Amino acid sequence: MHIPQAHKKSKYFFNKIMELRAPSARIFDYRVYPIINYYEVEDLINTLLGAIKFYPRIKLRKFMKLLNNKVAIVTGSSRGIGAQIALTLAEAGASVVINYSSNQTPADKVVSDIKANGGNAIAIKADITNPGEVKLMFDSAINQFGKIDILINNAGSILYKTIQDTTDDDFDQIFSVNVKGTFNTLREAASRLENDGRIVNFSSSTTRLMLPTYGAYCATKGAVEQLTRVFSKEVGARNITVNSISPGPTNTELFTKGKSQEVINRLAGMAALGRIGEPIDIARIVLFLVGEEASWVTGQNIGANGGFA
Repeated sequence: MHIPQAHKKSKYFFNKIMELRAPSARIFDYRVYPIINYYEVEDLINTLLGAIKFYPRIKLRKFMKLLNNKVAIVTGSSRGIGAQIALTLAEAGASVVINYSSNQTPADKVVSDIKANGGNAIAIKADITNPGEVKLMFDSAINQFGKIDILINNAGSILYKTIQDTTDDDFDQIFSVNVKGTFNTLREAASRLENDGRIVNFSSSTTRLMLPTYGAYCATKGAVEQLTRVFSKEVGARNITVNSISPGPTNTELFTKGKSQEVINRLAGMAALGRIGEPIDIARIVLFLVGEEASWVTGQNIGANGGFA
């Protein structure tokens, strides 16, 4: 029987397969193997060759850490969602700057936990509302690790007051932390973040609702979302992606403080998945956004709320 012209690699592997079936038969001759369909074998071989071609990438993804050789700053990362993000990025291979504004003890605890797990981290005190301190934080990070690839703007404050009851000081304080703080780090990152860098800002799912007492807070988070969109265009030429994430109710001290279990249960019931979030739920989405797989996602706001809003 005539055998059509085959790819050299296919012919080689075909003979090798046949050797396993009949060691004495080394001739590429279909008549020797009447129960073998050559075309099926060639299809199988081509499939295997394709798999082999991509196997190294699969193997590396399995055994290498996603963020090896990356350096991340996570603002407000001494506790809550920020601490979990820092731990998650470090577990993925990043060296992490744990930023805190006043209390060093919990920041040192996060650093200790990261190092105990084989990671690399330092704690840096900086008030993000102060441009000079933000610059010094970037200086310290670069002096320690040589560069900065990732910026997570997690630090923020919250206010529960009606618009009527919100004082000028209340307004100025929450805008200073949530908006000016984010602005300060973005301005510094514009010239100091590495090409192909990643930035994730924090908004809130409350911007999608009409909740009394959240007026000033929602205004700050709406501003953060717009900063995110504009800044993504300003740094896009360097392949830096800029996105924001909007958590829903999440099980942190900041969220649960002052709330009864009845209120927490009611908020959990508003989510399609029937629960409030955990810090790891948010951290995993941040990990995706700073990874290679999200390189085509920029200027977006991602709802991380289990269907809350």
